[in-house]
Amino acid sequence: MNVRPASFGAESFVFAGRLFTHWRRYPIVPIQALLFPTVLLIIYSLLVSKSMTRVTGTDSMDALVALCAVAGAMSGALGSAFTVPYERDNGLLSRFYVMPVHRVSPLSGTLLAEALRTLAGTALIVAVGFALGFEFAGGWLQLAVFVLIPVLVVMVYALIVITIAVRAESRAMLTWLSTGSIGLVFAGVAPAEVVPPFVRPVIEYQPLTPTIESMRALAMGEPATSSLLLAMAWFVVFAGVFGPLAVRGYRRAAGSET
Repeated sequence: MNVRPASFGAESFVFAGRLFTHWRRYPIVPIQALLFPTVLLIIYSLLVSKSMTRVTGTDSMDALVALCAVAGAMSGALGSAFTVPYERDNGLLSRFYVMPVHRVSPLSGTLLAEALRTLAGTALIVAVGFALGFEFAGGWLQLAVFVLIPVLVVMVYALIVITIAVRAESRAMLTWLSTGSIGLVFAGVAPAEVVPPFVRPVIEYQPLTPTIESMRALAMGEPATSSLLLAMAWFVVFAGVFGPLAVRGYRRAAGSET
């Protein structure tokens, strides 16, 4: 009896389900991805928003909801990556590689799981933001794009994280990456006038600044085309560079290359 092989998409969903099962049993990743940005949003609303309104005339909830959604997505991807060196060292990646499945199904399953986790997390953060007074001035299409931008961020960012994780001999590199990444997220909402002039070009054109700015513009019902195109250009560059590196590193970690 011939057994029809599963499709690439079906295999990706199976490997994504493996990660969801792991996160359910060891919920450090969803806690890190959801609790951190949600608590940040609530604390800001309770302690800082009134002061910000008096100083700037706005509570900046539109930018903060965007920041928390992106920070939660990236934080969750980093939390998930800490298990990759362990799976490499105990031979789990090698066992995946010799299974009768598409070679990149485990990797695509990881990206799919990150995307679905981020979609749910962003929806939760937006809901909490609405409860705290966040107002979305755009339409339903703009809201859909707003929610999907962090999903795109995490899929590209996960490629970078996986590229480093499969090669890392210790978790120190991932810790440093975490610190730098979260720093870039917060730099993305820093007013240009509060930073030294020589740092402004770096802050204005680093990848997460146009990302958060496009989300903020969508929330306020303003044109977001220019910032969104700049963010997309960054995503395409990073995906083009780290996509092949992630695939090759994953194969090497699985023992297929010497």
